[in-house]
Amino acid sequence: MRKILLYFSLLLFIQTAFAADSLFVRKPLVPILIDRTDNILLEMRIDAHKGDVLNKLSLQFKGEIDLNDIKALRLFYSGTEAASREGRHYRPVSYISSHAEGKTKAANPAYSVKQSEVTEITGTVTFTSNQPMVEGVNYYWVSIEMKPETSLLSTLTVQMPMAEINGMPATIMWDGKADVRRMGIGVRHAGDDGASAFRIPGLVTSNNGTLLGVYDIRYNSSVDLQEMVDIGVSRSTDKGQTWEPMRVAMTFGETGGLPHAQNGVGDPSILVDEKTNTIWVVAAWTHGMGNGRAWWNSMPGMTPDSTAQLMLVKSEDDGKTWSKPINITSQVKDPSWYFLLQGPGRGITMKDGTLVFPIQFIDSTRVPNAGIMYSKDRGTTWHLHNLARTNTTEAQVAEVEPGVLMLNMRDNRGGSRAVATTRDLGKTWYEHPSSRSALQEPVCMASLIHVDAKDNITGKDLLIFSNPNTTKGRNHITIKVSTDGGMTWPLANQVTLDEEEGWGYSCLSMIDRETVGIFYESSVAHMTFQAVKLTDLVK
Repeated sequence: MRKILLYFSLLLFIQTAFAADSLFVRKPLVPILIDRTDNILLEMRIDAHKGDVLNKLSLQFKGEIDLNDIKALRLFYSGTEAASREGRHYRPVSYISSHAEGKTKAANPAYSVKQSEVTEITGTVTFTSNQPMVEGVNYYWVSIEMKPETSLLSTLTVQMPMAEINGMPATIMWDGKADVRRMGIGVRHAGDDGASAFRIPGLVTSNNGTLLGVYDIRYNSSVDLQEMVDIGVSRSTDKGQTWEPMRVAMTFGETGGLPHAQNGVGDPSILVDEKTNTIWVVAAWTHGMGNGRAWWNSMPGMTPDSTAQLMLVKSEDDGKTWSKPINITSQVKDPSWYFLLQGPGRGITMKDGTLVFPIQFIDSTRVPNAGIMYSKDRGTTWHLHNLARTNTTEAQVAEVEPGVLMLNMRDNRGGSRAVATTRDLGKTWYEHPSSRSALQEPVCMASLIHVDAKDNITGKDLLIFSNPNTTKGRNHITIKVSTDGGMTWPLANQVTLDEEEGWGYSCLSMIDRETVGIFYESSVAHMTFQAVKLTDLVK
């Protein structure tokens, strides 16, 4: 009996010591924004006794990072857990909002108490704290701030070789693997230029190497058309490292005497005419729908009073200024359709010079369908033939062989992307062998580009794809590469950029022969830009 009592006493002692002296650490896989004061580097939880103290912890860094580019590291204490909350968590609230206007770049002081800050970054960084913990779960986190000149191609991993609780070495328990963290730029944050939200990214690289990102400027809230929405453009001439002030490419103000919010224009798609460097943007203008959602309130017909209008603008000076809107509704819309609009993201110039935009339309039976429209006269006239697949919506198009177009479609059936090809500009379509199997999705917009072997460092023909790599939620934004025409997308050719929830839309464009850029709705900014080396994607 004495041995049994001794055994259980020893077991209870071990369990108690383990609970009090163990530090559980999580590395969230989200972008580190160069323009943010605070980025979450590590999240920690301690199951503590009242009065316990996390005295110190040390960090070490690896990766393609110049330690001089780190401006500051900060340790924060964020209190305890709600008694009613179930499960294992690593934070009680969001420490830095991605949606609160004007509060998206620094830790909210209402939720975190700074314990320590280090600005002289060496091989090993040590934080100290004398914060007494409360009984139960206690939360800490480490933030990182980068200097403005930090390269977008910098990467880092972080390790914690040592931590002390109550003056004794703590057991460090890692949750998840040591993922590589990548830099990014928050091109658009909630509240910028007086707008509540920015949505629906499109991205191209002009013949001059200029990056042009387009998006909805959603002034009043994040809701879809019809609302007070204009088309914004952000421009970078240094491969995405810095971005010029926002320009407005398309607005309809108070057209027809109706309020601006009943003249919204949105869901842009952008295209570079590679023969002339003319930049085209297509968007849907909604007029007089009583601020109802356009998806349900655009009706059959052809006039602005009955149906959404398909509008173009163009720039002939590398995206600096934009033309007046050009209405092409009558060229491509069937009067029986409820709604015709572009596939948001980007269009392409084919090898023979044909301009192609993806499109979607709600037909006379109220079923959505994806397809393409094209121009053979440098954007003067446009044509549209047949749908690629029924019950599909937002699509992206790529020329996979000379004259062969691949359409990658959001499919309302859920679970995976639909893929079709055409050799005659959409008159006839063929289901691709990868359709509804190779690329999972949660029913969300995605991006697809084709890069010829001669135009990239790998010397291979590439299909590059991005979307939320999941069937539930809009998380795990991932770039994938196929080297066999989209038949397979090997795990080795994938890079996850953001594992947390966001709106999930993205658009890809090559920055140069070695690097692909992605402009997307991340968990940390409404419009985030990141750059990834092709050698990180093609193994």
